[in-house]
Amino acid sequence: MSLDKSTQQRFGSRLGMLLSALGIAVGTGNIWRFPRIAAQNGGDDGAGALILAWLLFLLLWSIPLIIAEYLIGRKFRYGVIGSFVNGMGKKFAWMGGFVAFVATAIGFFYAVIVGWALFYFFRMLLYPLPISNEASLLIWDNFQSSLLPFITHLFAVVAGMFAIWRGVTSIERINKILIPVLILIILGSVVRSVFLPGALDGIKYLFTVEWAQLKTPEIWLQALTQNAWDTGAGWGLFLCYAAYMQKKHGVVKNAFITGFGNNFISIIMAIMIFGTVFSVLQTGQNFTDAEILGVMQTAGPASTGLTFIWMPQLFALMPGGRIIAIFFFLGLAFAGFSSLMSMLELTARSLVDRGIKRSYAVFIIGAAVYFLGVPSAFSLNFLSNQDFVWGLGLMVSGIFIALFIIKYGKEQLNDSKRELSGDWPLGKWWTYLITYFVPLAGTVLLGWWIWLSFTQFEPKQWYNPFAGYSPMTVILQWGSVLIILGFMNRKLAKLEK
Repeated sequence: MSLDKSTQQRFGSRLGMLLSALGIAVGTGNIWRFPRIAAQNGGDDGAGALILAWLLFLLLWSIPLIIAEYLIGRKFRYGVIGSFVNGMGKKFAWMGGFVAFVATAIGFFYAVIVGWALFYFFRMLLYPLPISNEASLLIWDNFQSSLLPFITHLFAVVAGMFAIWRGVTSIERINKILIPVLILIILGSVVRSVFLPGALDGIKYLFTVEWAQLKTPEIWLQALTQNAWDTGAGWGLFLCYAAYMQKKHGVVKNAFITGFGNNFISIIMAIMIFGTVFSVLQTGQNFTDAEILGVMQTAGPASTGLTFIWMPQLFALMPGGRIIAIFFFLGLAFAGFSSLMSMLELTARSLVDRGIKRSYAVFIIGAAVYFLGVPSAFSLNFLSNQDFVWGLGLMVSGIFIALFIIKYGKEQLNDSKRELSGDWPLGKWWTYLITYFVPLAGTVLLGWWIWLSFTQFEPKQWYNPFAGYSPMTVILQWGSVLIILGFMNRKLAKLEK
């Protein structure tokens, strides 16, 4: 193990560990990303096809991978790269490097989104709520065209660096405050939104399944990517936190609590957004379902502004709405911040494992996240591209973690029976899913998407690396990272003992 004292720290309690794990899972992926992905993939009759596929992947993909990450991190007590080196061998350091890079690359633009939430918190605190779609859209457009995204991005990164500076003890302490407050704020906002006139129509649309959509690969691809995105499965984040678990803390039960708790937050956030938008547009302007969906899909590139444009209008309709708006965007900032902490810690721990002092490691990763996040702060189109490319990259990360389990062996990792009798047993279902389903599903869906991109989705743009959603932009960015990691493999494999 590394000589750095921070690597010897452990979560002080199971509650602290579980709340920190929920801090990984519950973030802007639930509050910002999930509603917009549901809107982008809704059909004429409903968005329930995506919801159904998304729930299936929670059980078949995300929870098995969360269990795998817990087992790996608890066993080796290293970060992602160190665990791959110790578990699979030095020649596989590049594989752990890719898993770590995907989470870090998401962190580049994730910090930008946390900055958006901070801006809206202060905007709601200092100014009246917008009372129309035009007024709300103007706030969003003026913010995006100013220098403020760069400033709020910097503030989010610096705050994240400060939070992880002293290791897991400070992470646990902060999450014990952030997560309960966040959940209370979200629940209060949702309860109010469902009683708006016309909100039930939006909720009905959200859960209505258009069965023909399940025949399209894009729905399954988006469902898998989103479930990995909002649970944190396959990122290596749970693996990183599991390095600080006490041996008495269970694995299987905690993975289910984390997964289902996360999906519950995503569902109620989608209910809030869809109920609000349908209420505002249907009762106020008599829009049809198709017209409402069109508005939701054009709220910024890939609906990036959906939450920020529509939530202030929800609160403007409520008695005491401004107070609720202030707390909602504070909660959104909390959610994003708790996840950002885990992304910064993942990369910082990888540097610490290589003998770099924690304070230096935190400074290095903080500077990298800020400067490499600047393009996303500058351009929503660039941010949408990065979200797309590295969201898909989570499938590759999930496959790599499954390959780890296959090579190292389940029995060598799973010693929970003698450590914690209160944990649920790890049955054959997990072995089957992590050994066969995860690598097969990830490979098939990626291959299916690439083929259809060549033949149907992007037949005239598939070769253009500057097209935001082309196969070539994905292949070029993944390939560049993999080539660099391959050349660096020997250096990555060197760990501080």
